[in-house]
Amino acid sequence: MRGSQLDRRITLQVSIPVDDGSGYGTTTPGWVTFGTPRMPAQIQDGLPSKSESASNGIRIGTFGARIRIRYLAGVTSDMRLLVHGQNDRLMRIVGGPAEIGRREWLEFMVEEYSTQGEGA
Repeated sequence: MRGSQLDRRITLQVSIPVDDGSGYGTTTPGWVTFGTPRMPAQIQDGLPSKSESASNGIRIGTFGARIRIRYLAGVTSDMRLLVHGQNDRLMRIVGGPAEIGRREWLEFMVEEYSTQGEGA
């Protein structure tokens, strides 16, 4: 793969516990940038399919994509990422990461969720 094929920008994020400020020592999950912000990536959206389900009157549609980046140690499936564009998309890693070559590339599958009320 040539570097010119990395024509999109993403930011990987990892969850860390953050003090919620209540004074009781409780924490809430917070997200911080992992690696370089706005790193180059190749994104291939998944083909449309019947990936929509209904739960408690809410339609949930999943939209998948395949992401490929230069190798970065420490990427795990419990991270999430922002795909930067006109409207940033928040996605979670659902498959991978898989190492391609000898620490040349990482590839993983991601999903973005969209929910709508049943009447919408």
